[in-house]
Amino acid sequence: MLIVHVHVRVKPEHLDAFVAETEENARASLQEPGILRFDLIREAGGDGDRFVLVEVYRSEDDPAKHKQTAHYAKWRDAVEPMMAEPRRSVKYGEVFPREQTAWATSGYTRS
Repeated sequence: MLIVHVHVRVKPEHLDAFVAETEENARASLQEPGILRFDLIREAGGDGDRFVLVEVYRSEDDPAKHKQTAHYAKWRDAVEPMMAEPRRSVKYGEVFPREQTAWATSGYTRS
């Protein structure tokens, strides 16, 4: 399993558009067999311009497969000009819980 946190800072005039594009990408990403979770979270307080995408993959090969999808390419091209600085990612491994089924638990369902 691989957990990736993608840190993004968005230009103030693009906040709503960024959220809309990212929610669309997250919904489509959840249909991929290699993705267990795909969350968009926003920094509390501050200017509301900092976000983290929390992506949980079944294997270390799955991020590359995700980046080959049409919905990822659409998202990448749409949000690139919205960013106040280049996005950066940090990769993590699970410690607790260790079961993939626990990481797949969320407030949304796959349809």
